[in-house]
Amino acid sequence: MPEELRGTGVSPGAGAGPVRTIAGAVPEPEAGSRHAGDADAERATALGALAAVAADLEERGARSVTPDGRDVLNAQALMASDPGLADGVAAKIDEGLAAARAVFEAFGVYREMLAGAGEYLAARATDLDDVRDRAVARLLGLPMPGVPASDEPFVLVARDLAPADTAVLDPATVVAFVTEEGGPTSHTAILARTMGVPAVVALPGATDLADGTPVLVDGTAGTVVVNPSADQVKRARAADRARTAHVAETSGPGATKDGHAIPLLANIGGPGDLESALEHGAEGVGLYRTEFLFLDRATPPTDDEQERAYRTVLEAFPKGRVVVRVLDAGADKPLAFLPPPGDEPNPALGERGLRMLRRHPDVLAAQLRALTRAASGLTAELQVMAPMVTSAEEAADFAAICREAGIDRPGVMIEVPAAALRSRDLASEVAFFSLGTNDLTQYACAADRQIGSLASLQDPWQPAVLDLVASTTAAGIATGVCGEAAADPALACVLVGLGATSLSMSAPSLPHVRAALARHTLAECRQAAGAARAAATAAQARRAAEAHLNP
Repeated sequence: MPEELRGTGVSPGAGAGPVRTIAGAVPEPEAGSRHAGDADAERATALGALAAVAADLEERGARSVTPDGRDVLNAQALMASDPGLADGVAAKIDEGLAAARAVFEAFGVYREMLAGAGEYLAARATDLDDVRDRAVARLLGLPMPGVPASDEPFVLVARDLAPADTAVLDPATVVAFVTEEGGPTSHTAILARTMGVPAVVALPGATDLADGTPVLVDGTAGTVVVNPSADQVKRARAADRARTAHVAETSGPGATKDGHAIPLLANIGGPGDLESALEHGAEGVGLYRTEFLFLDRATPPTDDEQERAYRTVLEAFPKGRVVVRVLDAGADKPLAFLPPPGDEPNPALGERGLRMLRRHPDVLAAQLRALTRAASGLTAELQVMAPMVTSAEEAADFAAICREAGIDRPGVMIEVPAAALRSRDLASEVAFFSLGTNDLTQYACAADRQIGSLASLQDPWQPAVLDLVASTTAAGIATGVCGEAAADPALACVLVGLGATSLSMSAPSLPHVRAALARHTLAECRQAAGAARAAATAAQARRAAEAHLNP
């Protein structure tokens, strides 16, 4: 009999085929294993393996089927050739460790740093693990981990997928991805959406599925049906074809079926993301993550560097809006020139975002000056928002600083439950809100986004999170959504039904959300939202909403 498993859908569509699992897991080198005494030779062996891994990743990047894949693999190659990592390996070897163990432990230091450095960087820990495993496999003479060969289309199942494998996959052969770990911001999710391959992540027990087991993957619903019937597969494929056709036919500005306008915007990290945003029809930028200008630097970027980066984005949307989030730094995104005020036992609840910027007003002032100059003479609407805002007092202080700098559209992110519950107080101080559903869900459910076992609590379909969204929109000012919740077509409709006035997401998700909105009236979105809020669990909320939305 068919069995339905549920994870998190991160790339829409349906794919059916036999399970194939990633082969050749690399074991941890024996703890305390030591070399024979020639440290120079051992260092040369270890560094040679890292160099070979870097060269292989660069070659795979050249063969990547997507630009995103090429970028990911080039980034991994830089990890393998990082001088600091090489120094760490050499130091371990000087202590007497064998090459493989030295590499393993040196990577472990970097991994701990990434795991505690915020959602985006923590999601890169898997990339680092893959580089490590490839180097260790070379040093131990083991087969390289990788995607199995197959003469027929298959569903790739793994604990998590390494970018080096994902980026060179042929979508004609791999019809879907399923992983036990990962999330909406992992490279697996990003590349799956770019390639148009259905993907379900955070599915407990996925690797227990035996090779050859027939499965049906629905990346829209986040389900995997084990041993599906021929009729189930036929219906899923027909629905997928209809959905794909509708996506292709839907263009223009975002709007519901009855013409209620919902601007569809892109989340970006800098000018390098503009091509994809424009290609997928973004009407503007709903979240410009400016921290990417500041990462991996001993000093802040200069005023001119900032101005150029901001102006390039503003120039790309002469008739749209560009919503810039000021530097979201702190203990969970450490910057060398903005050290945290001491040890923080729980960085997610520490001094980050606006809390940190209030300790370093010169950094905020320089950023606002650069934004004002960048927008001068341009027609794009610049909006600037602060992250990690809790109170009306904080909102008022930020708005005053913005207006003093010449920015007349200040806003705040609603990602702290206290701000959502008292949104009416904050609304009188600023021009707009932007709901950061990733953090809002984490804080509302007390569930760290990096802990896979808590995935069910990190679901933005949680009725309590939907209640906080409704509380925020009730304040009566423009309220966009810039968390990954907006990339879920069904949830996007619910968010509109709850009162969201714009939606921002990763660029490849825009066409699917545009098509979903175009299929439903505002009244249907409101009915779906009401049904979802009345449910008791996240899974029930999704099913209740979908019952009110046309297939």
